[in-house]
Amino acid sequence: MQPVVVRRTDEADVYQIIAGERRWRAAQRAGLQTVPCIVQEATDEKALELALVENLQREDLGPLETAHALQHLIQEFGLTQDQLSEQLGRSRSTIANTLRLLDLPEPIKEALADGHITQGHARALLALASEPERMMALFGRIQDEGLTVRDTEALTREPEQAEAESASEAGESGPPAPQPTDPHIEEVKRRLRDHLGTKVTLLPRAKGGGSIHITYHDAEDLDRILSLIAPEGPHTYTPVR
Repeated sequence: MQPVVVRRTDEADVYQIIAGERRWRAAQRAGLQTVPCIVQEATDEKALELALVENLQREDLGPLETAHALQHLIQEFGLTQDQLSEQLGRSRSTIANTLRLLDLPEPIKEALADGHITQGHARALLALASEPERMMALFGRIQDEGLTVRDTEALTREPEQAEAESASEAGESGPPAPQPTDPHIEEVKRRLRDHLGTKVTLLPRAKGGGSIHITYHDAEDLDRILSLIAPEGPHTYTPVR
């Protein structure tokens, strides 16, 4: 169904497998004499890159294994998130959200790797990246109380909504509490969050209009978000190489 990818070696009629070793071994066990192959002209570096991309297509990779493989492709081969999105057939926001899993504290990453929490829980907890104490407290509740992903997402928003409601009741200026029951608002928040790969809060005002709060975690993350919102503008962060 999918050809093995190989490259030529210095030895005549001998090829090195870049991607598809398991398919090749399965063909051997099945007694096949030949298998379809694609021959790539690849350097050692390119062969490794192709092998990693092939590995990422496997369905049995865990979320953290996927995140580490993506990080390796970015750091070692200089691939951008857009290039990874094109090669892997995944959205850029999916790539960004997967990479952000590596920013989680070690206990949460261990729980994710062991299957004690889901990737949905982990992504919801990332909304509290700037509040590590709240993040760890909520992580404990997920394990102790068996919170669903939806429960977890709601709890990451609670203090923010309570503060807005309190300000509104006291007659203070500023936006009122967001309306989580409004399906339009929730859909807009979801679309923005998925596109930008970070926490987004909409705070509508009673008389119309409102504000959008976008969370970024450091200067590099800000540049990533700016590249999505204003791709033609200058960067704010220059990595040291």
